[in-house]
Amino acid sequence: MNSDFLIQALVFIGAAIVFVPIAKKLKLSSVLGYLIAGIIIGPFVLGLVGGEGSDIMHAAEFGVVLMLFLIGLELDPKKFWEMRKAITGMGTMQMAGTSVLLFFIFMAIGWSWQTSVAVALAFSMSSTAIVLQTLKEKQLLRTSAGESSFSVLLFQDIAVIPILALLPLLETAGLKNSGVTGGSLFAGQPAWLQILIILLAVISILIAGKFLAVPFLRFVSRAGLRELFTASSLFIVIGVAALMQLVGLSPALGTFVAGVVLANSEFRHELESDIDPFKGLLLGLFFLSVGSTINFDLIISDPEFIITIALVVIALKFAVLFAIGKFFKLSQDQNFLFAFGLSQIGEFAFVLLSFSNQINIIDKELNSKLLAIVA
Repeated sequence: MNSDFLIQALVFIGAAIVFVPIAKKLKLSSVLGYLIAGIIIGPFVLGLVGGEGSDIMHAAEFGVVLMLFLIGLELDPKKFWEMRKAITGMGTMQMAGTSVLLFFIFMAIGWSWQTSVAVALAFSMSSTAIVLQTLKEKQLLRTSAGESSFSVLLFQDIAVIPILALLPLLETAGLKNSGVTGGSLFAGQPAWLQILIILLAVISILIAGKFLAVPFLRFVSRAGLRELFTASSLFIVIGVAALMQLVGLSPALGTFVAGVVLANSEFRHELESDIDPFKGLLLGLFFLSVGSTINFDLIISDPEFIITIALVVIALKFAVLFAIGKFFKLSQDQNFLFAFGLSQIGEFAFVLLSFSNQINIIDKELNSKLLAIVA
């Protein structure tokens, strides 16, 4: 085994062991502990982990994939139906309000309308990983602020599917060079075909989850081996993620759909207990990698632009969310928690911005600055 890999793993685990308990002792979220640990060990502070951290990020993104699969599993269809007005109402108002206002701001500073649309949609996203993990730790998920936050985050996660399908339509020139994503088998295909492929992929997950996954899990469970069932659980998640990546979609969205499909199966609790330890470990690695990829050199080279845009986006999102909370009659303290919690930019912005760069909607230099803002 490569000794560099072992040393890097040792550095990551050691940093988590040191900084996360310190964060908890200071009554801060473990997420903040992981982020600070990532910054400290990253290439722009101690340099204990090399490069830009992109390789780490690719491996760690699987933590987000597992988290959304578990969210899907925990989603009781009855509860989902009860929350439908909050999900569609709050979610639509947040996405539309934030995206429209950001679009006009970006147009005012001289960006093309295609770039403005792509960045506005990316920046309207909030962090599912950070918000849900923090709400869970602080035992706030069952409060009105927690349920409202979950509704908006769920709508955003679902909205990624049509956004990724529609972005290629903004810049037809980009399609000649790219397509859905660089890693997609269907790169370079016409936009209508890409959208059709995406829809077929989502439908295939729904059908396979209902008619193939449950009989498959029943077959495996008859063997009576716990480790084999754990392997089967991971096989389903990795298989769905691979299918989504093949068609150029976010793997996390595919696994969320798979989780929802399996939420009513008799294996729901076994799947949760088997996957949860992997989710916790990989999600921590995800936050560590986010911290390690914050490019301080880029921030120092143009601090006015990066800090100004970051503060404008946070302030604007807070204002939109606070107005939505008022409209839905949240109490003052719950509304503040709801608006403040969702005012940051989420991990799906990394996906949407990278995708927009690949299809030539956003140029490379601007894309690097935008990724620094997100981080």
